[in-house]
Amino acid sequence: MKVAVQAEDFRLEDEIAHLRGTRTDLGALVTFTGLVRDFHGERKIHRMTLEHFPGMAERQLTELAHTAMRRWDLQDVTLIHRYGSLDAGEQIVLVITAAAHRQAAFEAAQFLMDWLKTDAPFWKKEYSDHGTEWVESREEDTKAREKWLKNP
Repeated sequence: MKVAVQAEDFRLEDEIAHLRGTRTDLGALVTFTGLVRDFHGERKIHRMTLEHFPGMAERQLTELAHTAMRRWDLQDVTLIHRYGSLDAGEQIVLVITAAAHRQAAFEAAQFLMDWLKTDAPFWKKEYSDHGTEWVESREEDTKAREKWLKNP
């Protein structure tokens, strides 16, 4: 399992190669890469700043990865979340789930993304032509996370 909170960008190919190594027991790898959009509603977004509490963010993401490993029959998980100033189009987050079967890999990746969107201790500020604005959590993200509580 790999969990990283970092300012540096990541390369999907390198992370997949690291996770796979020489293993032959993996039947599915599911990847999700989150990007900085250049819009929020009608506003044009130029960049975003992500802040976090060092140490706390790593602990929370590690616990989240462990929860996914316990809940599904996964062989491995990679979670990378960036912080700092990111321009539109840059990568923010990477989730990779590895399992013998695709259903576990897909469900675990969705679970991890739904929880990252609501519970990861990151604060986002967007920069647009209209100034700066802190990003509030969205109701649909909370509903997506809650479905996992109803389906333990």
